[in-house]
Amino acid sequence: MPVMEEALKTGHPPIRSFVLRQGRITAAQTRAVAEHLPAWRIDAHAVWEDPWKGQKPLLLEIGFGNGEHLAAIAGQRPDWGCIGAEVHTPGVGSLLLQLLEAGTSNVRIIHDDVVTWLKTLPEALLQCIIVQFPDPWPKKRQQKRRLIQPDFAALLCRLLVPGGELQMATDWADYAEQMLTVLNATPGLQNAHPGTGYAPRPDNRVLTRFERRGQQLGHEVYDLCYQRLP
Repeated sequence: MPVMEEALKTGHPPIRSFVLRQGRITAAQTRAVAEHLPAWRIDAHAVWEDPWKGQKPLLLEIGFGNGEHLAAIAGQRPDWGCIGAEVHTPGVGSLLLQLLEAGTSNVRIIHDDVVTWLKTLPEALLQCIIVQFPDPWPKKRQQKRRLIQPDFAALLCRLLVPGGELQMATDWADYAEQMLTVLNATPGLQNAHPGTGYAPRPDNRVLTRFERRGQQLGHEVYDLCYQRLP
């Protein structure tokens, strides 16, 4: 696949925005991954083929955690094709169990490094991209690992259709400021709430277990919403 190979070339080892921790996985999650992931999985190393053949607007959630939000939004938008990316196997198993219980079928899963995969996709593919609570890498020396950097923001903008929406959320104030600075400086992106910079909580964003834990610790949540210019 020459096109794929060219897209994946790098001059040096990439800086990963994640550490692959296996974590605890239940027997039910293990079974769900083994029995059901093959039918739901998108191959991150193959040339892109739309699972819905262009018949549905596409939504991508990057780093869906345990899948609470993605399962909810897929249920809210049955006429959309919803793609979730997550490297951690317990989260993938958790999402699959939720989808199977709800009978939801409009989801596909990237169980791989999403940044590498995104670089292979055609322009103006996605109607909505969601990144919620990415790893904050709070120490100064770690912050080069943060996902939201200028090159990545430009990549997300390229993948959105004109008028498409980019949603982000974090509960780390300095990361929120970095996101705001990076996204405001990205050509082709427009802040949907330029007055304050931060957005009201989007209607689709459910209160996940992760966010509830942050609230108990007194963390304020910062939402950002941008659109790709025509």
